Amino acid sequence: MSAAAPGAPLLAFDGVAIHLGGREILSPTHVEVGRGEFVCIVGPSGCGKTTLLRAAAGFVQPSSGRVVRAGKEVRGPSREAAFVFQDYGRALLPWRTVAGNVSLALEAAGVPSPERPARIARVLQTVGLAVHADKFPLQLSGGMQQRAQIARCLAQEPALMMMDEPFGALDAMTRESLQDEVARLVRDSGLTVLFVTHDLDEAIYLGDRVIALRANPTRDKPSLAAIVQVPIAHPRNQLETKEHPDYLRLRRELYQYLGHH
Repeated sequence: MSAAAPGAPLLAFDGVAIHLGGREILSPTHVEVGRGEFVCIVGPSGCGKTTLLRAAAGFVQPSSGRVVRAGKEVRGPSREAAFVFQDYGRALLPWRTVAGNVSLALEAAGVPSPERPARIARVLQTVGLAVHADKFPLQLSGGMQQRAQIARCLAQEPALMMMDEPFGALDAMTRESLQDEVARLVRDSGLTVLFVTHDLDEAIYLGDRVIALRANPTRDKPSLAAIVQVPIAHPRNQLETKEHPDYLRLRRELYQYLGHH
C-alpha cells in the first residue's frame, strides 16, 4: 500500500524496510508526507513507529529502500529536521538555563553570538516560556520542560519536526494544553510534522492523516496497514472536535482495527 500527499512531498519513504537483530521490524513501506502536513503514526508496541521516525531523522539507515527529504536521500541527521524526544528530562542539559538550552541549536548552527539573544527571546515567547528563560530545567514542570525542548527545535528553524510520543509522560490536562499549543505552532509556522503516539485520540485530534502500522509484518500483511484522512477543519477544539461525527467514526475504525491486530 502507498499513499501520496497532495503537492510535492517534503518527505518520502521509498520502499523503506528495516531489520534489527535479524528480525524484520518494518516491511517495505511507501509513504509520502506533503509540506505543511501533520501526519501521526499509531500502532501496537513493537510495530516500528519509532524506528520509522528515526529513519526519517537519519538516526537509523534502512536495510533496503531509501528515505528522501526535499528531493535528497537522507543519510544522516540534518538541521533541516528536528527531533523532539519523549524523555524531555534527559533531552535538556540540567546545568544550562532554558535560554541556554535553546542556545544549543543556534551554537550548533554557527549563529553568531550577537544574534542569539533576540532569536532565543522570540522562540521562548512563541512557546510561552519568556518569563522562565533564566530558570534551570529542574525548576520547571514537565510540561514546561517539554516546551523548552520544542523551543530548542524551533530555534533551528527546521522544515520537518519529528515528535516521538512527546506528551506520553504528562498528565491529561497538560497533555491537552500542549496538543493545542503544538497545533497552533504548526499552523503559524507551516512546519511539517511526523508525530508518533500510542493514543488514538491524540492522533486524530492533531493529524491531517493517520498512519496505522501492524506488528510482525508478513508478505500478506505488510507493516503499513492503513492510512486515513482526518477531514476535520482547523483550528480544532478539545470538546467540540471530539464530538464531531468524523472524529467518532475514525476513532471507532482505528480502534477496531488495532484491537483486532
